[in-house]
This record gives sequence, C-alpha cells and structure tokens, in this order.
Amino acid sequence: MARHSVIDDSRPLGVVIVGAGFIADHHGAALRASARARLAGIVDVDAGRASAAATAAGGVPWTTDLAEALARPDIDAAIVCTPNMTHEPIALQIAAAGKHLLMEKPLTITVPSAHAVADAFDEAGTVVMAAHTHRFYDYARAVNDAIADGAVGRPVFARFALLGGWIWPDWRAWVLDPAKSGGHALHNGVHLLDLVTWWLRDEPTVVYARGRAQTAAELRIYDYLEMHVEYAGGADAVCEMSRGHRPSTLDRRDVLVAGTDGVLQLPADGWGSTVVTESGTSLLHPQAANGFAVQLDAFLDAVADPAAERAMTPADGVRAVALGVATELSIERGEPVTLDEVMQGVHA
Repeated sequence: MARHSVIDDSRPLGVVIVGAGFIADHHGAALRASARARLAGIVDVDAGRASAAATAAGGVPWTTDLAEALARPDIDAAIVCTPNMTHEPIALQIAAAGKHLLMEKPLTITVPSAHAVADAFDEAGTVVMAAHTHRFYDYARAVNDAIADGAVGRPVFARFALLGGWIWPDWRAWVLDPAKSGGHALHNGVHLLDLVTWWLRDEPTVVYARGRAQTAAELRIYDYLEMHVEYAGGADAVCEMSRGHRPSTLDRRDVLVAGTDGVLQLPADGWGSTVVTESGTSLLHPQAANGFAVQLDAFLDAVADPAAERAMTPADGVRAVALGVATELSIERGEPVTLDEVMQGVHA
C-alpha cells in the first residue's frame, strides 16, 4: 500500500538540486522565481562545484552527500540534473527518503529501471516527474492546444525536426559515451518522440530509425537521427534530430501535424514562428513563458494534488524511455523494433 508524504503547505516547498552542471542553472532560476518553492540546497559529488553553485544561489547549504540532504526536514523534493546513468540509483534513494522528484530527462536509460523508479514512487506515495521541458515551451503547448481545439480534426501524421549544431563541451563529455547517456536517442531524441506522441494522442507500437555520426566518424553516438514511429490507431510520425548541423549557431525547428480535417504547421523559420491551420495564419507568441518555470509549476501542482490530472505522468516518462531504447536498438539492427519488445525488457 502506498504511503503518502506529509508536507506543510503553509511554506514554499523546499527543493534540493542534485548535480550542479549546466542544466541545473535553468532549474535554479525557475526555483528562485517561484513563490511556491525555494532552492534549499545543492548536492554535487564535486565539492568545489557544489560550493560554487551554492554561493551563486545566495549561500544556500551544500553537500556532497545526498543522504545528508535528504535527511533534512526542510527538504521536500529534489530536482536531479546528474548524468543519465545515475538516474535510477539516485531516484530510488529519493523515493526511499519519502521525497518528491523532478528528474531531468530521460527518467532512466533502460525500460526495467524506468519501471522500477515509477513503482518506487507509487509505493512511497510521492510524485516523480520526468523533466521533458519541451512539453512546457510555448511552441509545443500552442500545437497541443490547437489540436485539442480541433484545428486538424483527428491527428494522423506528425513531422517534427529540431536541427542544431554541436553543443557539448569537448570529446570527454559524458553525453558522448552511450554507456553513460544511453545514446543520443535517449538524451535528446526523447524530446521529439515524447512530443509527437503527446500531439498524436496515440500509443506508439513500432520505431524504425537510422543514425549518422555527422560531426566526426569517431563519435560513439549518432548526433544525427531520423526516427519513424507507428501508432496503434494508425497514425505515423517522422522525427529528425540533429546536433551536427552547420553553422553550429543555427537552430531550426519544423513542425507539421496533419489530421482528418486539416493541417497545422510551424514553418522552419527558427524559434519565432507563425501557426498555419485551415482557419488561417497567426503569430506564435515568442517564448513569452520560461519553459523551466512552467514545468516547475506543473510539478508543484502534482505535489499539491497527486490525484489531479498531471501534465507529465510517470507512464509518460517510462514510454519516452522505451521509445529512446527502441530507437537505439533499431539503429543497431537496421530494422523496425516493436515497443512490446522493449517494454518487456528484452533490451534491458
């Protein structure tokens, strides 16, 4: 039977950030701007990095010991920003401590471990949410809202491309080691796979993908991905993800969703876009909202009322991991891979 975390809702939620790298800065900024939560500490295995991040955050407590932070009664939740291969053990430790968790995507890098994490938080009665931040960006919500409003009828096809240049520091980056990141499909491809599945409102069944080491043949990940997804209801999606495009400063995003009654497009003109549907053309407001702040609010909503409908469920997080694993396996085999296979843990 699930236990339930008791939180004093008269004070802002105390949140510790675990892992003080690049992405932690975005989560920290969202926390500092929130009236519902506060940054209560920093944990990092590197004492110098933890200390520097804590000082930059105004002198919050820091430690290299996660257990020490989780033992504090003023810590209610954690935002984990550590390398992907650490997600499962850290998540299980947080669940055992009875705290809530916002986990940087992917939830984990294998399907069995993703299931184990979701089950641990269900048993603890606390909230776990995978931080698929693109779901909370204006463009993604605008597309989803338009589909919900009937702009295309029943969606049957999605094409989604995110094309950009190299963003990693150097060849030693853990992201470039598939044993640590799970591969590019799990590290970045899950953004696209999760969004098209959300937009299509359908259950994925088959993934057929190919990858290319675009920047250099020596890469151990595929920095360019093409992914085709089939769905149970007959829909299809084609996704293209690149961190090997040139020039490296160019970011292009291209969205098309076709339905039984029309087509929705965000043309490939960068991050400020027009929205084109059968009813006409309108402007997509330029990133007015901070996606990390919107995501944090969704997490806090789930903590405040676990029974309410969630913006990102544990099942969504597990499904995204399965799609990423299926993509990597399809590239390795050169053939389609079913979600049934990876959901049964064959590739664990």
